[in-house]
Amino acid sequence: MRQQEAQAAQAVQGEHVTAQVRETGEIPLSRSASWQRTVWCGDLRAEHAGQQVVLNGWVAHRRDHGGLIFVDLRDRSGIVQVVFDPQIDAEAFRVAESLRAEYVVAVTGLVRRRAPGMANPKLATGEIEVEGHKLEVLSKAKTPPFPLDRPLQVDENLRLRYRYLDLRRPEMQAGLILRHRLAQRARQYLNARGFLEIETPMLTRSTPEGARDFLVPSRLNPGTFYALPQSPQLFKQLLVMGGLERYYQIVRCFRDEDLRADRQPEFTQIDIEMSFPTREDVLQLAEGLMAELLDEAGIEVKRPFPRLSYKEAMLRYGSDKPDLRFGLEIQDVSDLFEQSSVQVFARAVATGGVVRALVLPGGKELSRRELDELVELAPRWGVPGLIWIIVEESGLRSPVVKYMSEGEQIALRERLRAKTGDLICMMAGAEGKVAPAMGRLRLHLAEKRNLIPASRWEFLWVLDFPLLEWNEEERRLQAVHHPFTSPVEEDLELLESEPLKVRANAYDMVLNGVELGGGSIRNHRRDVQERLFALLGIGPEEAQEKFGFLLEALEYGAPPHGGIAFGFDRVVMLLAGKETIRDVIAFPKTQSGTDPLTGAPAAVDPRQLAELHIICHG
Repeated sequence: MRQQEAQAAQAVQGEHVTAQVRETGEIPLSRSASWQRTVWCGDLRAEHAGQQVVLNGWVAHRRDHGGLIFVDLRDRSGIVQVVFDPQIDAEAFRVAESLRAEYVVAVTGLVRRRAPGMANPKLATGEIEVEGHKLEVLSKAKTPPFPLDRPLQVDENLRLRYRYLDLRRPEMQAGLILRHRLAQRARQYLNARGFLEIETPMLTRSTPEGARDFLVPSRLNPGTFYALPQSPQLFKQLLVMGGLERYYQIVRCFRDEDLRADRQPEFTQIDIEMSFPTREDVLQLAEGLMAELLDEAGIEVKRPFPRLSYKEAMLRYGSDKPDLRFGLEIQDVSDLFEQSSVQVFARAVATGGVVRALVLPGGKELSRRELDELVELAPRWGVPGLIWIIVEESGLRSPVVKYMSEGEQIALRERLRAKTGDLICMMAGAEGKVAPAMGRLRLHLAEKRNLIPASRWEFLWVLDFPLLEWNEEERRLQAVHHPFTSPVEEDLELLESEPLKVRANAYDMVLNGVELGGGSIRNHRRDVQERLFALLGIGPEEAQEKFGFLLEALEYGAPPHGGIAFGFDRVVMLLAGKETIRDVIAFPKTQSGTDPLTGAPAAVDPRQLAELHIICHG
């Protein structure tokens, strides 16, 4: 009896729905609580044929084929085709006639194999379709401001303004799903090796770590400010000093700096620290972690990763994060031109500079206009000029060849192993200018000549960085990494006498020319840390004020310790095949640091500022 009453009630409701659609063209929204999915759209396969299912999702496409309506129904798992036939259910067919893109619907239907020859190999669900028996609209949608079903040629600001729509696109969801999987794999790997995931504060004090801090005023302590952490560096050191031994965290970090494709004001690190490690311990752990993450993305990686010193990387590739997927190695040819008649070369060598060269195989094909463009690019890269030489069967061709002796020409060609048809590019000047300029030239030529294979994954460790560098603008020494990096033990005696010769016990991991992360063995002795502070211009009073808690901790039995931090957004970006980390962050900022979705940053109520004892001028 109750079943008959329920069926009668459904029939009355169906007649009411049909009448409403017929009379007003409006689809009533479902008030039913029974439309909960039994299976995800993208999970259906041929073995489900004959099963009754309930699907929830968004209308990706609707196609009216004259008597049949086909709806591609999408949820996070994928797309499945639903067919509405008036001969099977007239009411569901009438509702389907009024569907539009991005309507949210619930469908009850029967899974069936597609007719012979009608399978869609492009879809994981392409062997089957769902015969629609019931259809309810759970939510209607306005026409989206950009298409969600094909590659976008849309201004990024518009995408970010409607990020909740942009996130519905399968390629965006794939990146965020991969991000989730990589985070879980990283946790599994580190948990299995005795690491503890421990949170560190988001509100801390401002300390000089190389970039500007985001400041947060304290209402309870007028006139004082918290800083959002640029990294958990000091806290992770304190954790291992506290005897926790092995720490990690997938953590948000904040830096108020100019933005670009791989930089955001808030970003995520995989942060790792351990007690009593050698450098080799950290490198092996980090290699294993990266191998795990690439495996999660379906990529096999060779171990051990190759290693280069900082000095060798700058010489051979002109970069401390070189891309090893192609050749074009740079060579030093300074010794060939010590007495040269080519004055730009001889003068560079005489004043302590260098002459560097690289060979572009087959570069003779470049037109004179293209060669002139290379010459024009050199000043933008920080050097006065670039000299090009084409290798021909009869000898070398270049505007400078007439100034080169025959011996210099032969020696240059032999040193570089240049062949007929090759192009030699050369720069001369101070090493600190020439090395990075040659590095930029190397990348420019590789991109222009399509020499970079997209399917290769080339890791590299760069080791033995300088501990300190000279800041010409501020006329002072500064840390290459951060002020808590320890010197290489054998260079410790040079710390005050020749500080620029001191090597850091530091290491960077590079993948395909992108720095994925870096770390170091830390200072665990107060006297060494104070010596380093003094070289950086941080006097005893300032050191005590800003780092007193760390210096004090170093006096209570601090173990040798070290670690590494990876830019997680960059890792996901590379493995997802994206060109910007904004495509693997759910709600990123623009390059100007704004959020078009929420309107942040924004002005606040003056009463809020008054509570914080902040006075705005202007």
